[in-house]
Amino acid sequence: MLPFVVPSIDELELPQICKDLILKPRGLILVTGPTGVGKSTTMAAMIRHLSENKEINIIIIEDSIEYQHQNIKSMIAQRELGQDTNSFHTALVHALRHDPDVIVVGEMRDFDTISAAINAETGHLIMSTLHTTDAAQTIDRMIDVFPPNQQSQIRLQLSGALLAILSQTSLPRASGKGMIAAFEIVLANPSIRTLIREGHTHEISTYMRIHSEDGLQSLDDALAYMVLSRQITRKTAMQKNSNSTILEKLLSSS
Repeated sequence: MLPFVVPSIDELELPQICKDLILKPRGLILVTGPTGVGKSTTMAAMIRHLSENKEINIIIIEDSIEYQHQNIKSMIAQRELGQDTNSFHTALVHALRHDPDVIVVGEMRDFDTISAAINAETGHLIMSTLHTTDAAQTIDRMIDVFPPNQQSQIRLQLSGALLAILSQTSLPRASGKGMIAAFEIVLANPSIRTLIREGHTHEISTYMRIHSEDGLQSLDDALAYMVLSRQITRKTAMQKNSNSTILEKLLSSS
């Protein structure tokens, strides 16, 4: 069940970087994770923050509409698959003709939608979701939908368009009251863009562990912090970690 009022970033205890990312003028933001972890709620909270702080034109394409957004400072138009359009790709192409500043696509499902979204470098901010578990898998999934002879060019385009990948998982709180989200955060700095462009996505996780001070955050870093701040239990963290050896070291060294 979803609340009638869109929750805020602070109410959901989302990373504060979400506030900065959604106010960027252009680029591609991807919120990823398996079904049911709260990707749509995260995006809704970010859209709320945007509407509270900027006077712009926002178009949201969903299947189906989950949150009813209110116009605060921004004008928000919501389109629903089946009711208003036949596909994400068709809606995205038509949305570009309506002079939007921000386009939110419910899900990257196919070649056409991914192809159109990668062109976020044309001057729009685009946000969408994928059913992938981390940044490397997300990038590879987007590249792999293209024919081999196009993949080098797509890597170049994606490295230029990408702003951030927020890979989300949902965890039970230590108190037993509700759930809380943990995030792997990949920000597209020059080094990350180079790894994408050169096809070295498998090195992203290593780079994040070394350069966490740059705002990047591995899932294990997030889980360790949440255990130490007593938001989740150690057992929960060990069930959701990406590398149990690294998580054990983070917990034992703190």
